[in-house]
Amino acid sequence: MTTLVQARGLSAGYGKMAVVREIDLHVDAGEVVALIGPNGAGKTTTLLTLAGELAPLGGEVHFLGRLTSAPMHARCRNGLGYVTEERSVIMGMSVAENLKLARVTPEAACGLFPALERVLGRSAGLCSGGEQQMLSLARALGRQPKVLLADELSLGLAPMIVTSLLDTVRRAARERGVGVLLVEQHVGQALNIADRVYVMGRGRIQLHGTPEAVRRDLDKVEAAYLARTD
Repeated sequence: MTTLVQARGLSAGYGKMAVVREIDLHVDAGEVVALIGPNGAGKTTTLLTLAGELAPLGGEVHFLGRLTSAPMHARCRNGLGYVTEERSVIMGMSVAENLKLARVTPEAACGLFPALERVLGRSAGLCSGGEQQMLSLARALGRQPKVLLADELSLGLAPMIVTSLLDTVRRAARERGVGVLLVEQHVGQALNIADRVYVMGRGRIQLHGTPEAVRRDLDKVEAAYLARTD
């Protein structure tokens, strides 16, 4: 397996305050890795640091086999795709214009999500939440990334839309070898598509294993790690 992105002893946060402490994780080519945990556990901070938006306070980030301190835009040029929890679309532009700005063809986007074809001329701000999230993911995957970091794809969306989004992520890993690190609030959905799972709590990785192993102990995991933090 080729490791595409890796954290080694990573600590990260804001200013001098560490939110994430000494974590180790990795994502290989062609696999979906789920990062789950309660609100405030440090999941988004982890993604921001792996993406290059935040500088580590300690430890290392490796991207495509090399130690990196490159900013996010440089990592994106070299094969990183990042879908934030806030939908990454420009609301005043049409769907087609959003795709053009991302250098993604309508054909590529509609191949991923056929539902986008009927709204290509519509302002992104007038699209439904599901259509906006399809557009966000199409913009990321349409650029043929090697690594996809996805933060809360399902937030506020209907179950049928969530299934479509996660199925598309799973296909990108299997068919194109994309390495995916997925933060997902719906634990069951995450376990259904993941190859491996990291459970995060209080800024640290508390558990790492297969979806089957995590599912067997799900009640215990939820009681110990997935309760909402104060």
